[in-house]
Amino acid sequence: MPSYNIIEMGSRKRIALVAHDNKKRDLIEWARYNRAILVEHDLYATGTTGALLAESLDLQVTRLQSGPLGGDQQIGAMISQGEIDFVIFFWDPLEPQPHDPDVKALLRIAVVWNIPVACNRSTADFLISSSLMHDPYERLMQDYEEYKQRLKNKA
Repeated sequence: MPSYNIIEMGSRKRIALVAHDNKKRDLIEWARYNRAILVEHDLYATGTTGALLAESLDLQVTRLQSGPLGGDQQIGAMISQGEIDFVIFFWDPLEPQPHDPDVKALLRIAVVWNIPVACNRSTADFLISSSLMHDPYERLMQDYEEYKQRLKNKA
């Protein structure tokens, strides 16, 4: 049976915002509607999405690489380093993406590290309107030390 650690998320969340090309407009509209909440948090976004969000919201957005150029992987790395608390990823399930493996890896790493993820507007609405957005939150995190030791012993 796995053991767990508690990871404290402060009241100021670090939110990654990502959108595929056909979903950028949806994300921008959603972000405008939720600007009053987003202004209370630290925002990170991939490439063009970050530029559009910063301009549309008149907020500081830390811009990473475009998704196909490694932005999704940057967010995944930030999650594994404890630097992202929350992911909003409006992905397009009907359009093939050249970086689909990166998208799948980002979603997988978010699950591994027990990070809330919204992949559509409805889920994003539920997550951002949660009372947990405004207060510190103790996120349960599986303790992977046994897993790391097992890998170390194999080497």
